[in-house]
Amino acid sequence: MSSGAGPQGKITDVPGMRVGHQQKSDGGWLSGMTVVLPPAGTVGSVDVRGGGPGTHETDALDPTTLVRTVDAVVLTGGSAYGLVTAHGVQRWCEQQGRGFAVAGGVVPIVPAAAIFDLGRGGDFSARPYEAMGYAAAAAAGAQTEGHDVERGNVGAGTGAVIGRGKYKGGVGTASVFLENGVVVGALAVVNALGQPGVEPVETKAGDFDGLNQRDDKLNQRDAPPALNTTLVVVATNAVLDVAECKRTASAAHAGLARALNPSHTLADGDTVFCLATGGQELDRSTEAARQISLITLQSAAADVVRLAILDGISSAQAVTTPAGEFGAYPGDLR
Repeated sequence: MSSGAGPQGKITDVPGMRVGHQQKSDGGWLSGMTVVLPPAGTVGSVDVRGGGPGTHETDALDPTTLVRTVDAVVLTGGSAYGLVTAHGVQRWCEQQGRGFAVAGGVVPIVPAAAIFDLGRGGDFSARPYEAMGYAAAAAAGAQTEGHDVERGNVGAGTGAVIGRGKYKGGVGTASVFLENGVVVGALAVVNALGQPGVEPVETKAGDFDGLNQRDDKLNQRDAPPALNTTLVVVATNAVLDVAECKRTASAAHAGLARALNPSHTLADGDTVFCLATGGQELDRSTEAARQISLITLQSAAADVVRLAILDGISSAQAVTTPAGEFGAYPGDLR
């Protein structure tokens, strides 16, 4: 296993994958959204583990449903309000003829998930809207093969924070190349209750205030509820069916848990999408070979998610707005 170009690779090392961002960070804004645009025919699924998710069309990605392919994935700020950006992405996809074929046209399959960043720029009503989704999709569609991906305070990571608002979060990405020709990449939007390197201390039953004795801000009993979410898109060039994508998304959540402590809390909407472009066959010559191929890929998915999350935190820059100061996390975690 080896990393791709750049600090640790990028999701666009998977052939055909493209990324587009839109964001605003002035006039009361500190929010944005990101589109991951896969090649036509990409198979996808999702696994939602957090207790406070904000999602759109994720049910369509269940292995038992009709649809197999995904036309775009939207990651957005603005909480549930920001999910409207998926409509703009869907409109762009329709204009390109991308979608599930039906009588008279196509219906683009555009699942979406949101982070909570409302009011972090000072204006609660400043959140991503439909036209931003269209613009992000168009930006992604205009990118060249294997393009660089902006990291940190961009797209859906513009208003992201970690550690109950103490530090700035952001967009991160990474990739790994396996010996069998499989590439696994990930893009993460890190907006978490937890943070890296935090060891929870012993507490009494039901007492969450002892999360970290070294960080008073995490221990404030009268602090407002923290609303968070880490969103991830895992992409691979492997040939996977929808059920295998679902299992890969599930396995990839392990990387989220390795990078952030705590994770998957009641106040997080942690969600992982998996996209498989189908360019590289796995060894399925025997049942044992099939299992080994899938386990190897899914283990790599967990590793690359961890790297993408740490990259997002390390790439994020400090921000000061009327709503507060969000500092850069000390040190480089990559």
